[in-house]
Amino acid sequence: MFRLRGILVSRRVFQLRPFSYESFIIQMNNCADEKQVFDLLERNKDTLSEKQVGCALNALQQIRMQKISLIRNSAPVKDHPQFLRLCKAAANRINSMNNDTLVNVLYIIRQFAVEAHDPVVEALVSEAWKRLKRFDINALSTFSTCLADQRLQFSPLMGEIADIVNKNLETIQDLRALSVLMVSISSLISQDFQERLVNKTEFLFDTVDSSKVNIARRVVLFLRNVKYSYFPLLEKCNQVLISNVNHLDLDSISKILSLYQSLQFHSFEFIEVAKRRLTEMVPLSDHPASFVRLFVTLGPMAGPEEKKWLKSTILLMSEELTSQQTLAVLETLENMESRNSHLIAKIASVLHKHLDNYKPVDLLKITQALIFLRFQSKEFFVKLRKLLLSHLEVSFMPSEISSLVCALCILPFPDLNDMVVSRIEEVLPQCNLKELNVFAASLLRWIQYGHMCLGTTTEKQLKLLQTLDHYGHQRLQQSNSLDLLWDEFKSLRGDWFHESLVEESVAILQSFVDEISYINVAKIASFLSRTNYLSTLLLDRIASVVVQQIEKIHPLSVFAITLPFSNLNYDPPQRDEFFGACMQCLNSYVGTLDPLKLVFLAFSFATIEYFPEDLLKKIFNIEFLAKLDSQLEILSSSLRKSVLFRFMELNRAVCLECPEFQIPWFHDRFCQQQYNKDAGIMNEAKQQIYKMLAEVLGGVNYVKASAFSPYYYRVDFECILDKRKKPLPYGGHSITLGKTSGMDWELNTQRVKASLPPGAERIAFEFLDLKAFCINLPHLKGKSAMKKRHLEILGYHVIQVPYFEWNSMTMSTKAARLDYLKERIFGEGKS
Repeated sequence: MFRLRGILVSRRVFQLRPFSYESFIIQMNNCADEKQVFDLLERNKDTLSEKQVGCALNALQQIRMQKISLIRNSAPVKDHPQFLRLCKAAANRINSMNNDTLVNVLYIIRQFAVEAHDPVVEALVSEAWKRLKRFDINALSTFSTCLADQRLQFSPLMGEIADIVNKNLETIQDLRALSVLMVSISSLISQDFQERLVNKTEFLFDTVDSSKVNIARRVVLFLRNVKYSYFPLLEKCNQVLISNVNHLDLDSISKILSLYQSLQFHSFEFIEVAKRRLTEMVPLSDHPASFVRLFVTLGPMAGPEEKKWLKSTILLMSEELTSQQTLAVLETLENMESRNSHLIAKIASVLHKHLDNYKPVDLLKITQALIFLRFQSKEFFVKLRKLLLSHLEVSFMPSEISSLVCALCILPFPDLNDMVVSRIEEVLPQCNLKELNVFAASLLRWIQYGHMCLGTTTEKQLKLLQTLDHYGHQRLQQSNSLDLLWDEFKSLRGDWFHESLVEESVAILQSFVDEISYINVAKIASFLSRTNYLSTLLLDRIASVVVQQIEKIHPLSVFAITLPFSNLNYDPPQRDEFFGACMQCLNSYVGTLDPLKLVFLAFSFATIEYFPEDLLKKIFNIEFLAKLDSQLEILSSSLRKSVLFRFMELNRAVCLECPEFQIPWFHDRFCQQQYNKDAGIMNEAKQQIYKMLAEVLGGVNYVKASAFSPYYYRVDFECILDKRKKPLPYGGHSITLGKTSGMDWELNTQRVKASLPPGAERIAFEFLDLKAFCINLPHLKGKSAMKKRHLEILGYHVIQVPYFEWNSMTMSTKAARLDYLKERIFGEGKS
């Protein structure tokens, strides 16, 4: 009797008291959807402890993460009365929460899109700030993510987190937490702190489990944020991502490829596995948002059949696309070099409907893509021009104004009216070198159009160009740090830079010559290769740094380092040590380099007469060629053509200069295909030389224009002299001015002299324009010097006529030029 009464009493007590934490956890973990969670919360709304609040939010987060849809809609949860009650309970229990629960609650509430100004978020952030120095590394990393999500990357609070990480970096052993923190604080760190973070991350990669995809992806994101292409760490991350590609979803692959592109890190191995993974996703991508992401990511690397299917599918769903999705498709069509006029017109019609909604930078992208894709529509471009001008009237940011002006000048029939010129003039004092460069390129395009199509160049245009020059020089003179200078230098290119700023840019770089080290040597070398300016001071410093610090330089940097030496045809005093050090750096790495990199690297060496046998034998074998072919399939047509042409040039250089390697010549068919497409056009100077050569040699049948040598070098003019230096005629040869003669294919690869009469000599006559020389000195550049070398090996007597001699005052008359030609050909003056 007493036992029965005890049982009844205990039941009544259990029913009246709140659930225990353990019972709540069990039931919450068994909830399959939000409704069950909210029902359970409704039954316990008056008794929720801080632990139960955290448990409920965890359950909601787990349910959210399990949803298959790529677009998770948080609104039904965020606006539910029980969720609002849960947030209120969280706010009331803040003081009793431990550190982990506090930041976890904040993180989950933000995941459900609760605004940063909501009282519960503000209260959680304030309490976390008070406890900041007591947080462990995991709590600190989660809290930093919450702040970054609220766009507080530059806040004093994030600064305090960065300071804590800086002071405790040596003791941090959790790579996951550190990678989260690195991304969050990346906007606030110094150069020295950045180096320490990179070194610590590299150390942890080698000593702890670093196989997690999210860790690798965050490290790559950090490197992108700080604009640091640190190859050793990128390669470690890349290997993790390749090994785990089957666990990557569409969004992850898309972001990784975008990060790699920003860092100029090219991994064909990752592209190949990513392509396979993306192809598997094709049947699953039936929603416009997911299919557009697939189209954008897979399109540029897809094969012909895949591209055809992708284009036909995107055409069917084009009307369903949002404005940003349509823009993404258009940019991808540009990357794919599409010539599908029907699809381009359809996407343009969808763009037309959304045109009023695009920002200035988007309008520039649209203009560039449509012009590249050869789209023509007067109505579209008229509306686009009006929009660009209306944005320009109200815009005040230099980057926006430069984008708008650039778009206006790309449009058919560019015209910069007084308002446009006025807006440019107003903003110039605020512009950096990148923006000034954009303005200059746009202005030069406008001037060129006016000169060619209208026959006019106004004083207003020239005055504006002078103003640009002034601000460009002023910006250069304000540089007091090599790192800051590089941030602006890396975007400089084009005619304005070469004509107005290159000399001063190199002079400023020379003033920082002692700051060139293994860290920045590849950047400086890459910049010099773009300038065409021969600075022996800088090149000697680069060679010295490489020789002394080669063990600190990554093999992927070697091509950028050697490029200015080959482009500018310059041998440093330490030539043998320099190239030996570069090859030493590559030796253990050649097997893992992408074939494309090896082709360009080997050609760079060959240009300056350096032929490492081991490297060349790795390139010229069947296995390498098969791998190269597979990589060429995913390149754009323009890049594919560039790679194949460079490979042909490398093959030619090795055959001519290193016959002892016994590497066969196998580019006859390729050369015929390429040169058959190119009839060649003679410019005015060459036409003039052709006429005078005919006069000097005795008629047009004694000179051949645009001739081809064995191995397919195109020679501007060719003639043959017998042993008495008397010209020999070409049978039935004739030429129409402005076009080349028919091609005289010499398919054998014997030396030229073998087909000539005894004692005769074949002369190759080359006119060298300014592109053949360094911009500051009459110094022959690498490819022109190589061509002369190779023609001489083939048996030609090579006569090169530099433009600065042909156009000099001493040769201002026809008689003087005829005498010059006679002297160069026959070794005599006037006859």
